[in-house]
Amino acid sequence: MNAGTMQPEGTDTPRSPGGLRITVAICTWNRSPSLRQTLHGFTGIAAPVATKWELLVVNNNCTDDTDEVIRSFEDRLPVRRVFEPRPGLSHARNRAVAEATGDYILWTDDDVTVCRDFLVAYTDAFRRWPDAALFGGPIEPSFDGTPPSWLQQIYPSIAGVYAARDFGSEAIPLSPHVIPWGANYCVRAREQSSHPYDPDLGYRPGRLIGWEETEVIQALLAAGAQGWWVPNAALRHHVPKARQTTKYLRTHFYNRGMYYGSRWNEIDKRLVFGRPRWLWRRVVEAELKYRLHRVLSRPEVWVEHLIKSSESWGLLNGYTPKVRV
Repeated sequence: MNAGTMQPEGTDTPRSPGGLRITVAICTWNRSPSLRQTLHGFTGIAAPVATKWELLVVNNNCTDDTDEVIRSFEDRLPVRRVFEPRPGLSHARNRAVAEATGDYILWTDDDVTVCRDFLVAYTDAFRRWPDAALFGGPIEPSFDGTPPSWLQQIYPSIAGVYAARDFGSEAIPLSPHVIPWGANYCVRAREQSSHPYDPDLGYRPGRLIGWEETEVIQALLAAGAQGWWVPNAALRHHVPKARQTTKYLRTHFYNRGMYYGSRWNEIDKRLVFGRPRWLWRRVVEAELKYRLHRVLSRPEVWVEHLIKSSESWGLLNGYTPKVRV
């Protein structure tokens, strides 16, 4: 990782009396060992100048020893625990927004390791672009052990599944096609307060459909918010063995199909069991092709069929037709 910091340009005036205030928000559910590693990583970061920061951890109705883990860092970090009983990442995010004291809310996950200058790079960016409301930085996947050979072969085409995000070493404006991802992005608090997260999205028990942060980011950009890529605000995202499987890939793309289906906005007249006839056909054809190519073809070929088949099943089950009025 590049641990350098950006040099501020233009105004260097803090956004609040006495300096910047930053809330780093982490929402967690029953992953206390991973959370412990993430919090340990924050103990080694460089402290930004003229900046007060807090580490806000939202306990999203955990049943493990999450609270004990948080308390064990109270003497080393400006950590604060809040509790959100309603299950779901969007509920947890909205609770973090309500509790945050920072001028900016910097979002990350409970399975990352931040670089030493993580906060310094972001505070430099806030001062360099005081009119901007959105920021984001690189995410580098860190795999447990050696990934299976088939995954190594196809990784470039599915890196996004593992939250890989890198738009290069230069600061560039964010746009609808250049946006950060959930493990490493920041929203100015006043804009974030006016754009809550959709409770129908966000991981929760029994439903692993994300994209809640993507919809907020896209809505802010559509409303005219400025945003910047912060190349030195880097972190690593932990990828356990359980995610290095075809089962995980199928689940990921199935959930993506569920998301697309939930956002369906076209009227279909020819339905079979409440679903379009063309969609049933697509599911059957895609699944058969995947099973055939999984046996006969190279990983670079069968993964494309895995994606289409998995998304098709998700689209079928998540399909929400537009009602004619």
